[in-house]
Amino acid sequence: AGAKAALDQAQMRYEGDVQLSDIGFCKVENQQECTIGTFYIPKLLDLLGKRYAILFFVNEKNIVLVDDSDFSYRLIRRIQRKKMNREMTKEKFLYYYITEFIHRDLELLVQYEKRLMEMEERISDGHAGHFLSDFSPVRKELLTLRSYYDELMDLGRELETNENGFFAKKQTKYFGTVTDRADRLMSKTVHLLEYAGQVRDAYQGYVDARQNANMQFLTVISTIFFPLTLITGWYGMNFQNMPELRSGYPGVIFASVLVVLLLILYFKRKKML
Repeated sequence: AGAKAALDQAQMRYEGDVQLSDIGFCKVENQQECTIGTFYIPKLLDLLGKRYAILFFVNEKNIVLVDDSDFSYRLIRRIQRKKMNREMTKEKFLYYYITEFIHRDLELLVQYEKRLMEMEERISDGHAGHFLSDFSPVRKELLTLRSYYDELMDLGRELETNENGFFAKKQTKYFGTVTDRADRLMSKTVHLLEYAGQVRDAYQGYVDARQNANMQFLTVISTIFFPLTLITGWYGMNFQNMPELRSGYPGVIFASVLVVLLLILYFKRKKML
């Protein structure tokens, strides 16, 4: 009801329902009486959680924001403090509004880069025990940001196109700047996803190396004890003409220990143990 009243006050006719719960991404839609846009903004502290959903309406004279949280209010207050002595137009307001909610994103991406570097260092040091539980959320969050920045790029281009002519032609350059900033954030995110792929490959190499080492160790152990199986097999045949039979168990035990020691020395010299 409040949103409809605000639209009526701004003399905007919108052919549709104002439902924030239906918002699922950032986009712009042009109608005859107004331009409608949606923002679907991830929370920096919980990128995979609930997002801020905001509608905005623009006509020749006014902008109306529909937000059921205090997010837009806080942004507008910050804009007022920073730009209090500057003339405000529709184009500038939308530019300041968008750039205000993405101004910390580059810092966030730098933090992701540091986290990936730390994971890579742990792999190099052989301490990758919790890698998958640490890596999986990072990759999902970066994928979320990549889609988000892609949507912002499309939104900026659509606003710059100014299909309905509601924006001053000389000021549509602000939306081009929004597109450029979203593009830079997108490029940084894509770079981090590529780096994340390299870190994952390094982890897979680490896992493969450990598996190979374990298989080599088991092979060496099997090789060491295989002659014992052969010796016990011989004596299990109970040949009557084997002189060692008179010595009984001590002789067999001595021979077995000697064979094991010789094989252990051999594999140690080959650095396989």
